[in-house]
Amino acid sequence: MKLKLLYTYLAFTGLAATAFAQENVDQAAVDKIREEGLNHSKVMETAFYLTDVAGPRLANSPGLKKAQAWAVNQLKTWGMVNSKLEPWGKFGKGWEVQKNYAAITVPYYHAIIAIPKAWTPSTNGAIKSEVVLIKADTVTDLNKYKGKLAGKIVIFDTQAKLASGIKADLSRYTDEDLDKMAAATMAPAGPRRAFDANSPQFAARRKMMAMRATISKFLLDEKVSLILSQGRGNYGTTFTTNGASYADTAKAVAPELETSGEDYLRILRLVKAGQRVEMEADIKTQFITDDLQGYNVVAEIPGTDKKLKQQVIMIGGHLDSWHGATGATDNAAGSAVMMEAMRILKAINFKPKRTIRIALWSSEEQGLFGSRGYVAAHFGDPKTMELKPEQKNLDAYYNLDNGTGKIRGIYLQGDSAAGPIFKAWLAPFKDLGATTVTISNTGGTDHQSFDAVGLPGFQFIQDGMDYNTRTHHSNQDTYDRLSEDDLKQAATIIASFVYNTSERKDMIPRKALPTPPPAAPAR
Repeated sequence: MKLKLLYTYLAFTGLAATAFAQENVDQAAVDKIREEGLNHSKVMETAFYLTDVAGPRLANSPGLKKAQAWAVNQLKTWGMVNSKLEPWGKFGKGWEVQKNYAAITVPYYHAIIAIPKAWTPSTNGAIKSEVVLIKADTVTDLNKYKGKLAGKIVIFDTQAKLASGIKADLSRYTDEDLDKMAAATMAPAGPRRAFDANSPQFAARRKMMAMRATISKFLLDEKVSLILSQGRGNYGTTFTTNGASYADTAKAVAPELETSGEDYLRILRLVKAGQRVEMEADIKTQFITDDLQGYNVVAEIPGTDKKLKQQVIMIGGHLDSWHGATGATDNAAGSAVMMEAMRILKAINFKPKRTIRIALWSSEEQGLFGSRGYVAAHFGDPKTMELKPEQKNLDAYYNLDNGTGKIRGIYLQGDSAAGPIFKAWLAPFKDLGATTVTISNTGGTDHQSFDAVGLPGFQFIQDGMDYNTRTHHSNQDTYDRLSEDDLKQAATIIASFVYNTSERKDMIPRKALPTPPPAAPAR
């Protein structure tokens, strides 16, 4: 169903003439953007190529490289300039799943839901073996298994139980939720907490990690065929993680499957009851080591104003994903929306005063590596706050990375001076549900890389939908989980924000530069 281009002209007009009088909004330009974005969208076509065609896009995997190459070419086709892959530094090994089959064969046949943990190796071809329960809280506990695990499939005990009952897991912000966000105040900055490597919490975590490493090495030395671990999730949804490091120097580990809660607990109950359980599996994964560098996709619409074209507006989202599905809501949605925003601006033949640059980041899932590398190369070092000349010319960065939900507003990330500006820019989209401006911060994605060096970096408020409950890093994160109307709305609003930022007389106000964090004490 197409969204209709609603001309709900400012009942806001009086509002725009008073509270927002200092911030002009070109309604004719907004109308052009709305018409193109809502009624001639290509956002779902773009999302199709980034998901169904490219496949899973784990960092440095063939799927990510395929999506990156397609995005570079598509941005060129739409008329962007300087469309390219830009290296940001060394990442490590790529990895992909080429075959994944596992099933119980005794006491009966049942194919299980299971996903190889990222960066874990293949089984030695097809295997068939008994499942053995491992109970080990200390290194000494492992001794009883020595010499008994070669060729076995191992499982660990757990007290975990799956919640019963089905609840609706798709949500949108209510008016009350948005009112609370809009009414938020900026909390005073507290003292920076010193890192304490000797704290009980850190000591307990260090002990747990050491025990995991010991068990991992023990099982590898004992030549187990396969490890089963319980994946988070229920009702067939399984959330994926990594089982080994992506570093080219990483130590070897045994093959490991992250298994759905239902299948894992069934196998565990049978084994604990003394029932013999046998399984067969054939897992084939591949490590890619020919190029350990990480890359971002970048492209531009060049500025045309003689004085302002050296100033840059950036938009972006991360293109990499996890491997259990095709990374639709995390974050092909954000990448497709940002590409669509660029397409909209070219389609209406916009000649911006300032340069507009899109960046599709890589390795966000491992620690915002793509955007951090880009910021370090172009703008400065957040550890020392030594800034580069380009830093003064970055007007604003807008990010999208919270799923498929429509935009409901924007987080100011503490930049209170930008609030009245963004309220004016959102006013023409009240009929599309986007009204809220909150002083609050939000974390966990690439706008933080810009904020860390004093740049105006913003993430939009989005309806949650089933992002945190069903799709985020799971085997359910597929194209069919995308909301077409919501993505059209998001691309339209972002294109309008970019238009307004480009044409504005002044740059977006900045917060005070952050102070460099204190150096960590020597260990």
